[in-house]
Amino acid sequence: MKPPFEPSDTLDTYKVAREVTEAEILDMAHQLAEKRLSKGSPLNSPAEVRRHLQTLLHAYEHEIFGIIHLDTQHAVLNFELLFRGTIDAASVYPREVVKAALAINAAAVIFVHNHPSGNAEPSQADQRITKRLVDALATVDIRVIDHFVVGTDAVISFAERGLL
Repeated sequence: MKPPFEPSDTLDTYKVAREVTEAEILDMAHQLAEKRLSKGSPLNSPAEVRRHLQTLLHAYEHEIFGIIHLDTQHAVLNFELLFRGTIDAASVYPREVVKAALAINAAAVIFVHNHPSGNAEPSQADQRITKRLVDALATVDIRVIDHFVVGTDAVISFAERGLL
């Protein structure tokens, strides 16, 4: 079967070779979001990060917790899913978060997790673990830039809400 798109002469644009299904469009969006969160990509605004994360995380049926590791200029070192939970919770261990950040030599991080219920509003538990993680990473001079909670129709930024 012929692929639904072919790279054109211009980077990041494609020529449509045949009718594309919704599933293929979603798959292409997922691939593009992963590419935008790959090593060396600059993150310029919370809105940009929000778009990529919603594309990557909105469809999970269980809670996941991830981390975007950043260098000193806030370019992406990598995006890593660290913990997988159940339909309404994920256990997050500060020791493992610190180990992951030190292993890649991150200068800063952005946390992200989803709410499979669809409601992106941060819970008290979300706020408590974020505080613990900020404190743990501060001991090794790693700055927490933001924590995003991904829901069905919204992505909430702790930084924009004044929760960091």
